[in-house]
Formats: sequence, structure tokens, C-alpha cells
Amino acid sequence: MGSKYTKRYTEEFKRDAIALVDSSGKTVTAVARELGISSESLRGWCRKAKAGQGEGAPGELSSAEREELKQLRRENREQQQAIEILKKGVPRTREAACGS
Repeated sequence: MGSKYTKRYTEEFKRDAIALVDSSGKTVTAVARELGISSESLRGWCRKAKAGQGEGAPGELSSAEREELKQLRRENREQQQAIEILKKGVPRTREAACGS
């Protein structure tokens, strides 16, 4: 069973570990063992780094694409809220709109 807390690693440590995998020719498992970290953690960092560089699995978003999607969703949410506010100010019936 896992521990009650998750150990946090700095971005610098993660970058160095990924670089070690790329440059050493060793497997992710071997590098993880040398560094005393979980091979699944290192494998996930490597996968995420590749996706961030546009080298990930088909359909996987790069970091830039993820950020753009986040921004577009935020803008969409704000526009939907604006539309709802405007709808509340518009008369509902034809007679009210025509002033009859």
C-alpha cells in the first residue's frame, strides 16, 4: 500500500531525470532505481515531456495546446454568462418587443 502523502519533486529534478533517461541509454526503470524514485513517476514525467514537445501519442495535446484549450474554455464560459445576462434583459414576448 502507498504512503499517506505524495512526495513532491521540483521541476528541475524532473527535467534532470528526464534528461538522464534520454542521454544515458538506460531504461526508465534503471534510471528510476538509481535515483530512488518510482519508475511509474519517471515514466509519466517522460510521457508528459514528450507530449509537451509535440512528440506524444496520437491525440495527446502538447503543453501549448492544453493551455490554449484552457483559455478557450474560460472565454467560452465568460461568453455564455454574458449571453445569459443579455437574455434576461430582452423582452420575452413579441408584443413586449413591439411595444403593443
